[in-house]
Amino acid sequence: MLKQSRSRRPEVVGLIPAAGHSRRISPIPCSKEIYPIGFRRMPGTKEFRPKVVCHYLIDRMRVAGITNIYVVLRQGKWDIPGYLGDGTQLGVHLAYSVMESSPSPPFTADHAYPFVRDAVVAFGFPDIIFHTEDAYERLLVHREKTDADLVLAVFPVDKTFRDDRVSLDRDGRVRSFVLNALGAHHPHTWLFAVWGPRFTEYLHRHVADARSRSQTRSRKTTTHASGELTFGPIIKAAMNKGLNVHGVLFQEHSYIDIGTPANMVEALDRYGSLNEW
Repeated sequence: MLKQSRSRRPEVVGLIPAAGHSRRISPIPCSKEIYPIGFRRMPGTKEFRPKVVCHYLIDRMRVAGITNIYVVLRQGKWDIPGYLGDGTQLGVHLAYSVMESSPSPPFTADHAYPFVRDAVVAFGFPDIIFHTEDAYERLLVHREKTDADLVLAVFPVDKTFRDDRVSLDRDGRVRSFVLNALGAHHPHTWLFAVWGPRFTEYLHRHVADARSRSQTRSRKTTTHASGELTFGPIIKAAMNKGLNVHGVLFQEHSYIDIGTPANMVEALDRYGSLNEW
C-alpha cells in the first residue's frame, strides 16, 4: 500500500537548513550538524564509524523514500559537504546551496526556493534527534489524505520549556498555534514538517517582505537589523490566510535538540555507545 502511495506522489525533496552559527554551544571543533553522536554500522560489514547528528535526520528521510536532499549552508561551513559528500555513504543524493549568511531558519529554507518551488518539501532541523523511524512517511500519507498545505510533526514538550505550542482536533487540523509559550495548557510543540507548493510560495513571500522591512529599518538607523524571524509566526500567519495546516501527533515519542551544552551531554550519554538505530 505504501509503495503504491509513493509511486503516485509528486516529487518529494528533503530540505535541511545548516546556515547557523551554533552560538549556544560554541566553540566546537566542527559544524554542529556533523558533531559525532554515537556510531553506525558500515553496510555489509561488522565495522562501526561515528554517526554525526545530521545522520539521524537523513536516515529518517531515507526511510520515507526521500533520497534527493538539499542542504543549505553558509559560507565557511565547508566541513559539512567535506564530510557528507554526495550522500552515497548514506544512501541518498545530497546537493548543497550556499548563502553568504542567514539571520534565521526561514531565510535559510527560502534560499532553496528556486529548486523546491514545485515539489513537496520534507523539512527538518539537523540538530534534533528523534526516534520515530516512519515519521516522514506518516506526514506524507496524512498530507495525501487531507490535501493539507502544511503538515507538522507534533511531539510532547516539557511544560517548563518555552516554544511554539500546537493543539490538533480529532482530524489532525491545527486547532491553535500559540507562539513562544510555556505551561501545561498546551503540552505539544512541532519539530519538523512536510509541505506543498502553496506553503513554499507563502514562505517565499513572507521572507521577501521581512527582508524588505529589514532593509528599510537599516537605511533609517544606519545599522544592520535583519530581525529574528522564526517559523512560528509564518505558520500562524499562513493559518490566518486560510492555508490548510494539519499535524500528526507522536504522543509516545521523544526527541532531543543538541543545540545546548546540557542537551549535547544528554545526547552523548544516550547515544555515545555503539548503536545501530
